[in-house]
Amino acid sequence: MTVRKGKILFALTATALATGAYADEDRLNNSLRVGAYYIWYDTTADDLSGPYVPAGVNIKLKNVVTAYAAYVRKLTDHFSVELAFGAPPLTKTVGKGPATLGSVPYNGQTVVTARWLAPSLLLNYNFFEDSAPLRPFIGAGINYTKFYSRQSTAAGNAATGGPTSISLTTSVGPAVTLGLVYKITRHFSVHASVNAAEVDSDLVANTAGVIRKTHISFGPRALVVSAGYSF
Repeated sequence: MTVRKGKILFALTATALATGAYADEDRLNNSLRVGAYYIWYDTTADDLSGPYVPAGVNIKLKNVVTAYAAYVRKLTDHFSVELAFGAPPLTKTVGKGPATLGSVPYNGQTVVTARWLAPSLLLNYNFFEDSAPLRPFIGAGINYTKFYSRQSTAAGNAATGGPTSISLTTSVGPAVTLGLVYKITRHFSVHASVNAAEVDSDLVANTAGVIRKTHISFGPRALVVSAGYSF
């Protein structure tokens, strides 16, 4: 190899390395997203068991809408990790089964309310190249759900025979997502996804020492619509 060719090769290599380093430094690896969670439940629960409970007493959950936020960290051009959560919504549990318990209305009545904090940590695979304006993605991970502000309503107290305390165990289970990201500019984007998680909990109702129980699979499904900022 001549000295001239060596100089040219060195110059081209240096240019390529500099360009690559610049691209890595210039890549936007972090994103924040805010928007809305539209959550619906595919609830299945065991019939309530305990003293003075007739057969067929069950529950279901009302759908809710709440605020959504997420932090997304790009690992490579195709893989990213996402921490997503919603503002804890007031979720209403309604009676399902007999029209009345004794003379007290039950079916369709809101009997319990609770709030939950449910972050999900997801590893996402993003299709197409990083420069593509529209990128579908798929992801899987883990969901943690903790319930608080659990209250038996007036209708719930009437159905159970008096003031009742409610407990719900914490849930840890798998979560999945499928969605699209559309880049409006280099920094701004819009995002839509469908998410699902496995959330299971044991409910215990205590009415002056009288204990009733059920196991609930909440089956939450969510449509997320959000705007994102990358930096």
